[in-house]
Amino acid sequence: MTRPQLTPPAGVLVAIDVAKARNEVLIAVPGSGRRRRLSVLNTRAEQDRLIALLADLGQPVTCGFEATGNYHRPIAWRLLQAGFAVRLISSVGLARSRPSSLRRTLSERI
Repeated sequence: MTRPQLTPPAGVLVAIDVAKARNEVLIAVPGSGRRRRLSVLNTRAEQDRLIALLADLGQPVTCGFEATGNYHRPIAWRLLQAGFAVRLISSVGLARSRPSSLRRTLSERI
């Protein structure tokens, strides 16, 4: 069984939707109300571009994504080699927590 790891309280959070041809990336910088979205092709040059962009932010970076077949391995390896924290997000755990977060959101609106 895997050991849960908490996300650090400060730093940049990066969510990556992994696919065969390209990855959709969402970057949330603390203190910024907006999130940046970009597409990164599964090529070394595009991964280098993403790594350079994250390194230029000058803050700790935590990247999270769901393991998708073997497609997540190249980008995960490159991010680890660049010194970023990488977290695999369980689709089962996400599915189990979704109803409670949805209920919480609905109760806040009422």
